[in-house]
Amino acid sequence: MSLFITSLNSGSNGNCYYIGNELDAVLVDAGISCKETEKRMERLGLSMKKVRAIFISHEHSDHIRGLPVLAKKYRLPVYITPGTLQRGGQTLQDELVFAFRAYEPVRIGELLITAFPKFHDASEPHSFVVSSNGITIGVFTDIGAACEHLVLHFKQCHAAFLEANYDEEMLEKGRYPYHLKARIRGGKGHLSNRQALELFLAHKPAHMTHLLLAHLSKDNNCPGLVHELFTRHANGTKITVASRYEETPVLRIGNTQLHESEYSIRQVLQGSLF
Repeated sequence: MSLFITSLNSGSNGNCYYIGNELDAVLVDAGISCKETEKRMERLGLSMKKVRAIFISHEHSDHIRGLPVLAKKYRLPVYITPGTLQRGGQTLQDELVFAFRAYEPVRIGELLITAFPKFHDASEPHSFVVSSNGITIGVFTDIGAACEHLVLHFKQCHAAFLEANYDEEMLEKGRYPYHLKARIRGGKGHLSNRQALELFLAHKPAHMTHLLLAHLSKDNNCPGLVHELFTRHANGTKITVASRYEETPVLRIGNTQLHESEYSIRQVLQGSLF
């Protein structure tokens, strides 16, 4: 059984990632509106009826902005730490709130979702890996440094959403005030292109077929630049840059190369996989 993944949006204006199989799916973060989430999933041929839960990485608004409406409308369980819930200031119905702990997998249908801590300037920030039938997908964004937790899980992934937030020279020469530049590159902010590439080169497993570069800065990065940088070193891994303006195509991730890994919107809409 394959896993199907897409970024519905990725950036400081909102983050939301879909991971699922033919029967069940989860969303990691809900940083765009419920309406926009529905529109983008419909364009991809994905059904909200397959979404069984939402997992929240941390409380910053670009990761939780659409959460209350989405959870309430579809009666979706929200997996969130107590600190993130408190600091986020979002009103959620008690019966929809479920706590998770690092390294304690949560089963959603045939999906296993495991959280682990990360370096970020939030209350209780976590990254996630989603696994099913021997396939593992990582969601690794909003990370100040590549800690041992990240390295351990990155090595397991068949595909991953990996932050490549900023080009170091663009940030240094850009218009941001010093305190904001210091926050971004200070170890609890975001990964630079160089940091992300170093992780990729040192720890990419042989079975990683897809890498989606995520959470690019609007002002301090360039999609073409980072795509070219990683493509030069991809060695067979398909590189996709997740947009801050639209959804990416649905990618099919599996243990076999006998099928196409990327589906056009037309193919998805005509098929019955989702």
